[in-house]
Amino acid sequence: MQTFYERVWGLMKRIPCGRVTTYKELAKALGSKAYRAVGNACHNNPHAPVVPCHRVVNSNGCIGGFASGTKKKIRMLRQEGVQVQNGKIVGFEKVLFKFR
Repeated sequence: MQTFYERVWGLMKRIPCGRVTTYKELAKALGSKAYRAVGNACHNNPHAPVVPCHRVVNSNGCIGGFASGTKKKIRMLRQEGVQVQNGKIVGFEKVLFKFR
């Protein structure tokens, strides 16, 4: 049986390049409200960048944290075509990936 973290990492692999999702969307996809636990799974992700935790942001479009620092997270997102300005995703709703 997979651990909570492994389930989070499995979902993160489904986030397409050039898109972002939220800690809340990941938790919802797992049938949970454990947003902070999702954040901890991102922080403890040993499979980055294959498991793209840099594509997970706050529900309001703000960048959120990143184990390697927010500057690196912003740089990685920009390399994938996600626009970031003043610590927020530009056109957040257009790049938001929701799990179905």
